[in-house]
Amino acid sequence: MTEILIVLCIIGILLLMVLPSQTSVISQAKSIEAQSMLNHLYGLQKNHFYRYSRYSTDFEEVGFEPAPTIDQGGQAIYKIEIIEASTNSFKATATSLSDFDDDGNFNTWEIDHKKLLKEVLKD
Repeated sequence: MTEILIVLCIIGILLLMVLPSQTSVISQAKSIEAQSMLNHLYGLQKNHFYRYSRYSTDFEEVGFEPAPTIDQGGQAIYKIEIIEASTNSFKATATSLSDFDDDGNFNTWEIDHKKLLKEVLKD
């Protein structure tokens, strides 16, 4: 019985040593959701631009249906917003609803009409 307890303690200590180094990997994996949704929105915005010669701030008008977020009972971690749209440009952001490493920063990604996808605020 004592040997099992010692083995469990050693496993616990090893897990505590490994978990902090895995937070960056976890945040990178979760950011793929933001990148994917922003790329999809970019494609829909371009399609709308080719049809109507302007970009739109309305999700419904471009045909984008954002996934329900975790605060709405869904599973999406990022909130998608179209910040600005005009006849020649648009800008959209994806902001994380959870702080991955508890540092007070929420991961934010941005895409524009040139398909420039960048991480504005790292978490």
